[in-house]
Amino acid sequence: MKKIQAIIRPGMLEPLKDATAQAGLGGMTVSTVHGCGKQGGWKEYFRGSEILVNMQPKMQCEFVVKDEDVEKVVELICSTCRTGEVGDGKIFVIPVEEVIRIRTGERGADAV
Repeated sequence: MKKIQAIIRPGMLEPLKDATAQAGLGGMTVSTVHGCGKQGGWKEYFRGSEILVNMQPKMQCEFVVKDEDVEKVVELICSTCRTGEVGDGKIFVIPVEEVIRIRTGERGADAV
């Protein structure tokens, strides 16, 4: 199994939720995050001092999927969230050693 962690623009969350529902994907965990990268930032003034604000608001979406579904999910995220502009985000694919459903004790793919 793999965990797919996607950092996307906040405005792309609803389209991604719709696309994952249409594709029949299971669950998704969403967090509000802030980060900096090539997108850069902007200047603001606070009490007469110039401040560079470079932490951009983003959404982090996480999926745990079977190995054979990784490419399908990655393509779905890319096709849904790509604008072609700097700041579209990143996708990380991370190995998952074990998944356990707390309520039932199920393990592995059955717990996802």
